[in-house]
Amino acid sequence: MMIDRPAGLLPRQDVVELVAQGAIRAATPVLENQYQPASLDLRLGSKAYRLRASFLPGRGVTIERRLDTIALHEIDISQGAVLERGCVYLVKLQEELSLPADISCSTNPKSSTGRLDVFSRVISDAGGEFDRAPAGYTGALYAEISPRTFSVVVRAGSRLNQARFRRGDAIIGDADLLALHKTDVLVDDTANIESGLKLSVDLRGQASHGVIGYRAQRHTDVIDVDSVARYDILDFWEPIHLRGSGELILDPGQFYILASRETVHIPSSVAAEMVPFDPVVGDFRVHYAGFFDPGFGSAKANGSRARAVLEVRSFEVPFTLEHGQTIGRLVFERLLAEPDTLYGGRIGSNYQSQGLRLSKHFRHI
Repeated sequence: MMIDRPAGLLPRQDVVELVAQGAIRAATPVLENQYQPASLDLRLGSKAYRLRASFLPGRGVTIERRLDTIALHEIDISQGAVLERGCVYLVKLQEELSLPADISCSTNPKSSTGRLDVFSRVISDAGGEFDRAPAGYTGALYAEISPRTFSVVVRAGSRLNQARFRRGDAIIGDADLLALHKTDVLVDDTANIESGLKLSVDLRGQASHGVIGYRAQRHTDVIDVDSVARYDILDFWEPIHLRGSGELILDPGQFYILASRETVHIPSSVAAEMVPFDPVVGDFRVHYAGFFDPGFGSAKANGSRARAVLEVRSFEVPFTLEHGQTIGRLVFERLLAEPDTLYGGRIGSNYQSQGLRLSKHFRHI
């Protein structure tokens, strides 16, 4: 007799149990600080491969087999090595999976990864899509890494991606999301709910005392992904100041850090993910380093409401972005239980109560 088990994301304590059961395993034991309220940080292994091109292995094909035809050369990153912008690399992750038949996995770049414009996604053996491992998957995981703006230093143990684990379909529909907003106030404004919670862009400096965003510079020094508060902002970024118009023209090929107009609160019973917004609304995309853990922007987790930081890249033509224009969408999912730890300062979260904020690697005044 089949047992109808509830659908939802696994909270931290359940992910700990998956590790204890061997459903998540690694040659080097999983560290306590890899566990997040509704996700697990994934660590790079010691060997990288420079690739001719991105790929998906496809049904019945292992990644090791595809490497024989697509890898250009091997790089030892055990003690640190530079991954150059514009190139594509593949690194086997230290964590492997042997998931229960009813548990699947999805992955996403960590916030700090996305804010450096490092395009990093996870692939699995026989996989036909990125950032997904099906229920019951057993095998290795690999990170495909392509720095787009800055060359970066990585090493064995660096954490560029994170994983969530779920049973069934946990997405919250619009009617239930509106009800959740009425009880928990997801945003400090009218909630624009349509296939998730829509977010708009702040181009009037509400989040940052007159600075409305940052444009990445070209031809900078490398950035060590494991460093914290090491680099001067002006060596890598050009601040964009408010000039009264409430508009910003996105230059083709440039990378921008902007902030949402709304402040966001993720209740302890749910988690959220930033997903790409419909491209028909503009010639740009929001980079989706998008996991929002329970407790983000919450006073319950020793914080206050926080703005979503938006990693934006324009496409082929200049595009005028206006203050208040819809630019992103948060999709919410139920948790199987409230996490035993919420996002916030107590667990060393870097972006609680944030306004417009660059990644942790830069010294903020």
